[in-house]
Amino acid sequence: MIIDIDKLPKDGLELRRNFEFPSLELVEEEAVFLQPVQAEVSIKRVDEEIWVKGRVKTVLSFICARCLSPFEYPVDSAFDLVLLPEEMRELKDEFDEEDADRLFYRSRRIDVREVILEQLNLTFPARPLCSESCEGLCAVCGKIRREGDCGCQVKETDSRLETLKILKKDKRT
Repeated sequence: MIIDIDKLPKDGLELRRNFEFPSLELVEEEAVFLQPVQAEVSIKRVDEEIWVKGRVKTVLSFICARCLSPFEYPVDSAFDLVLLPEEMRELKDEFDEEDADRLFYRSRRIDVREVILEQLNLTFPARPLCSESCEGLCAVCGKIRREGDCGCQVKETDSRLETLKILKKDKRT
């Protein structure tokens, strides 16, 4: 959905609609949409700045980084952006903290779909986990630990004793 900023009403524009995105457009490769993305967006022009406020909601399926099980990940995120003309980026040599939330538009147009997708991707965790307490998989048999004890004996060595093992091997030779 492309918005021509020269045709924006004086009071701004309010959008409320669902967006369908292919899962391939997500930064998380294993993520899959379980629901369409519901977006509420307010777009207002103030001189050459475009103020975009909104909220995105959806439910995705992620794969847990520890136990490799799929889990539902609900998204309900608000955003507040200021978009500037592309020409302003070229004029400014350095950006400061104030510029962190600023994006740029080209050809006097804004692709709302692109803004929604970017804000959605920014909500994803760096490492998706089904729960903070997920213990992952058994190192021996591969069973998911939260499903119960598998009975495998995992021999854990104390890393502080590794030096002693080396010394012991040296004495034998």
